[in-house]
Amino acid sequence: MHAQSDYPEDDWLALSGLQHFAFCRRQWALIHIEQQWEDNYLTTAGSLEHDRAHDYSESETRGSLLIMRDLRVFSRRLGITGACDVVEFRQSEAGVPLHGRSGTWLPYPVEYKHGAPKQTDADRLQLCAEAMCLEEMLACAIPEGALFYQQTRHRERVSFDESLRNRIVTMTGEMHDLFARGHTPKVRPSKACRACSLHDVCLPKLVRTRSARQFIEEAVRGEVEIGEKSDHI
Repeated sequence: MHAQSDYPEDDWLALSGLQHFAFCRRQWALIHIEQQWEDNYLTTAGSLEHDRAHDYSESETRGSLLIMRDLRVFSRRLGITGACDVVEFRQSEAGVPLHGRSGTWLPYPVEYKHGAPKQTDADRLQLCAEAMCLEEMLACAIPEGALFYQQTRHRERVSFDESLRNRIVTMTGEMHDLFARGHTPKVRPSKACRACSLHDVCLPKLVRTRSARQFIEEAVRGEVEIGEKSDHI
């Protein structure tokens, strides 16, 4: 495993994968290692909402507030890269200089999400990772950001405490390890599987005996039938 200070650019992983990894490590591996993806109504709605937020041409200035959309970020230390939905920069003496802008500015990341706030920390982890990328790029400290949920139509403030930051360091290390080994982990099926867009690809009832890729390859070769039951289930 690489030291956290020297992930080469070719090994950077998708920042957005943190949300998948927090929800289910197997889902993350199916998407980011095996390159499998299926949309359901939740992912489709979320994509449409992100298309509206991720429009760099809509970046604007409102007095002392600079709003940047689809801002590309990265962290060499964490080995991740991605794009922030919105980063608000407020002019402040405590801020940092920005190229092509006079004065100094304080960054404040805002992530747009479908539905209502989640009980898990998946969204907060993704937002905090964006802040950690910005901190590394701009050499500044970002204590908090916000999540905007389409269903509630209001912002949820997120404090980037040490617990959240340490979890991101641990999770990105695990992601790099799995990716380097090309390993798709097995997980215990749960109620959350029913809402997963990869349920039919993951085949959670079969993960105790083979990987999804192995099962699909065997089905294509005619060695098994899709309706087959495993002796181990």
